[in-house]
Amino acid sequence: MRIAAIDIGSNAARLLISEVKENSERKPEFIRLNLLRVPLRLGMDVFVKGKIEEERKKMFIDTMKTFGDLMKIYKVTHYRACATSAMREASNGKKVRDEIKKNSGINIEIISGEAEATLIYENHFEETLDKSFTYLYIDVGGGSTEFTLYEEGRCTYQHSFDIGTIRVLNNLVTEKSWNKMKQEIKAQLADKKNTLAIGSGGNINKLFSLSRQKDGRPVSLLYLKKNLKEMRKLTVEERMIRYKLREDRADVLVPALIIYTQVLSWAKVKEIYIPKISLTDGLIYNIYSHSEKAERLL
Repeated sequence: MRIAAIDIGSNAARLLISEVKENSERKPEFIRLNLLRVPLRLGMDVFVKGKIEEERKKMFIDTMKTFGDLMKIYKVTHYRACATSAMREASNGKKVRDEIKKNSGINIEIISGEAEATLIYENHFEETLDKSFTYLYIDVGGGSTEFTLYEEGRCTYQHSFDIGTIRVLNNLVTEKSWNKMKQEIKAQLADKKNTLAIGSGGNINKLFSLSRQKDGRPVSLLYLKKNLKEMRKLTVEERMIRYKLREDRADVLVPALIIYTQVLSWAKVKEIYIPKISLTDGLIYNIYSHSEKAERLL
């Protein structure tokens, strides 16, 4: 079985194609065949102008056509395409979605922040964790930040805040919004002990790569603060050169660091684990677990 997951975020669109094989214990093994990322940056239009402008809409349609062609080449039998914060807020989001369906055949679901948080952890990574700890999952995107709290192996809290890297980059986050997030985190963790943080998303994955830390080992809040201090001094072009980054990553790394360092400080957590999970990975697991239903949709 070949499955494709499409994540249309505020900063980029991603296509993940995986093949699923059952092992000797009849459990699924997911083999990644291709991962393609296109920096659509829908949030640059939506969060500033309220809608997806014509030039970016054309790029969006062309990207989905390409994704559709790749799915045909790989003989994908099941897929799901989900759009998050930017599409939720775009005044013409539903109209653009209909145009994409007409031109590419891809059906896009515009999902809520809470649904986004649920899908990110659909791969059941928490099942491998020590249940004596409380885990705060933090996913920082271009338009929003999702939190999920796991205690004793079960989800006890989920919330999505309209604070993301593109919003911070464009000075669109109010002090009131920051304070609301701060108060919420402190309230949720007030009586919790042994709390660990787990981060997901392209920015924290890139910071983990830059740390040269071994897989499975956490990075410290001090490391994140140090990088924030150093990167703030540099222009976007200087960051691109020093850290070998794409422009669309170099400009949002500082906002991402601001969000992560604030959240970890408020949560009084000194380290964060980065298992490299994403919405596309969660979608792959979700599609597989509902494969009979997915087959009827194609």
